[in-house]
Amino acid sequence: MTRWLVILLAALLALPATAKDRADRFSAMTYNIRLDLASDGNNAWPHRRKALTALVAYYAPDLVGMQEVLLHQKQQIEADLPTYRFVGVARDDGRQAGEYSMLGYRTDRFTLLASGTFWLSQTPDRPGKGWDAAYPRIASWARLRDRTASQTLLVVNTHFDHVGQVARVESAKLIRRWIGDHRQPGDAVVLMGDFNSPTDSPPYAAIVADTPGLIALHDTQDISRTPHFGPTGTFTAFKIEQVEPSPIDHIFVGDGVTVLRHATLTQQEGGKLPSDHYPVLADLCVGKGC
Repeated sequence: MTRWLVILLAALLALPATAKDRADRFSAMTYNIRLDLASDGNNAWPHRRKALTALVAYYAPDLVGMQEVLLHQKQQIEADLPTYRFVGVARDDGRQAGEYSMLGYRTDRFTLLASGTFWLSQTPDRPGKGWDAAYPRIASWARLRDRTASQTLLVVNTHFDHVGQVARVESAKLIRRWIGDHRQPGDAVVLMGDFNSPTDSPPYAAIVADTPGLIALHDTQDISRTPHFGPTGTFTAFKIEQVEPSPIDHIFVGDGVTVLRHATLTQQEGGKLPSDHYPVLADLCVGKGC
């Protein structure tokens, strides 16, 4: 019997590690949760809150960036997901008014070293609209120490304007400059959010282009080791039959981050979706063992 136990143990140790089993692996999710509007009727937040937070809890991403979050939604999400801490302020006043682009991390894995929010405008240090944007737009960020892998991460979550074409391009340039200026040696970089920008658009190109003087960023879907899973498009307008040709929600990474898997998640119940966007999930890895 002892001999067979030894053989079984050896077999289990030989199994490939999953994203949750390896210290150098972590996962990131971006999710536009749709703000709470009574005019959404049966799709309003109270009818889908539990489905949305249950989805996040089930996939348990190590990092999660959410967009279109109002204060009461933030408070309810925090209550539903107690294993996460969320950082970031609201866009209208830099406190609690307007939408958050909040960034969450698992407290059982990460230590927060620093965090903040900046505005996508000509005056990023204070609330306000930029260029031709219809609304104030923000990026929330955190520098985290991964206690499991002894690795630091610089993570940014954002939501680009849906109207201003100039604003989207300038926001892309601003974020790349900001990351380049604030990244510390050894930081692994993750940028995610709702960019309102398909892959053939100028703002998307401004993020991934090889531009002298700007940090390199790579679309996780393009460099995933395994083929992308799920539909390409991420905006649904609450219609499960809607198939968009390109995503507008993206996860980007800097050099040194390997992408193991990439998916668009399409959970629904009886034709009802938790949001008008699908969440995007990527399994990532940092280090020589990837």
